[in-house]
Amino acid sequence: MKKILLLGSGELGKEFVIAAKRAGQYVIACDRYDNAPAMQVADEREIFSMLDGDALTAVVNKHQPDIIVPEIEAIRTERLFDFEKQGIQVVPSARAVNYTMNRQAIRDLAAKELGLRTAKYFYAKTYEELLDASKEIGFPCVIKPLMSSSGHGQSTVKCAEDLRKAFDDAMAGSRGDVKEVIIEEFIHFTSEFTLLTVTQKNGPTLFCPPIGHVQKSGDYRESWQPYQISDKDLKDAQMMADKVTAALTGAGIWGVEFFLTDTGVVFSELSPRPHDTGMVTLGHTTNLSEFELHFRAVMGLPIAGIHLEHAGASAVVLADKEYDCQPEYNLMDALKEDHTRVRIFGKPNAEKGRRMGVVLTYGPVEEGTDTLRERAKRLAGTVL
Repeated sequence: MKKILLLGSGELGKEFVIAAKRAGQYVIACDRYDNAPAMQVADEREIFSMLDGDALTAVVNKHQPDIIVPEIEAIRTERLFDFEKQGIQVVPSARAVNYTMNRQAIRDLAAKELGLRTAKYFYAKTYEELLDASKEIGFPCVIKPLMSSSGHGQSTVKCAEDLRKAFDDAMAGSRGDVKEVIIEEFIHFTSEFTLLTVTQKNGPTLFCPPIGHVQKSGDYRESWQPYQISDKDLKDAQMMADKVTAALTGAGIWGVEFFLTDTGVVFSELSPRPHDTGMVTLGHTTNLSEFELHFRAVMGLPIAGIHLEHAGASAVVLADKEYDCQPEYNLMDALKEDHTRVRIFGKPNAEKGRRMGVVLTYGPVEEGTDTLRERAKRLAGTVL
């Protein structure tokens, strides 16, 4: 049995803990607030700000974990190098977590060091720097905090008059102590997709069938699998995902995001952990969910293969208003329909628009995903 320290206890962490507990492991779930989703299924919990390096070190010293699994961006990531030197396994690696917690580091690695095709971009610490950069990028453009998650602080700007609000929103949406934004060329894409990529301790890099997704202001709203893509574009995406994950090092699952354009695939971002769009795999699309794959890769357990077993779709359940306690969920409508699953995350409170659960639908691969997507979205609207 291994002792696992989970840093961040949201809905993705909850599913990882379930996978770990099914295999007999011991998990301590950490977050800044009590009763976070993963804490509800873990063995122990710790409540503290992971941006407090001393508090993080104290928790590590207290529990002496074998493995540290970061699930969020707001962590004093430089401390992970110290833990790694002590012999603690950091997932996927301290290097990977440090790079990917900051958009500047990962974008420069992808574009400048690895030569991957990305959107044109600049950085700005002040509004004046952003204004100058916008003249190089043009409009529309996309503005994001360098350090954030789930689309916080991200916006698409169509004209110079909207730059000030976008800059203020990006600064307000920043996590940690990094107060800087990235301004990107707007990619005129036909669609977006995620390529879940599994790097192993003792095995080849593996890829899940690609996942199509729709985002609103950078935050996931729906996803589906399989996603239709040409063999050439898929090979190009796999090549880019393989390059960037190899450069970052470590074992685990990565959510690598791409734009699909009329002229091919463009690298967007990646997360060194299970991806929100990959929740569709909880609906029996693949033989192993992304959380089971992540757990096996982390533990060095064999993955005999990844197979598409069903077509599937997911749609998020959004809070319709502010809740200061667990809301009452309606499961009757969704569960009346066959080949449908509902997963409630268990968040103790919510502001309007917060993700509170997900509806999953699945069916035969040959029937495609259009009907499944429509059903998932329709039923998600009935839960709250």
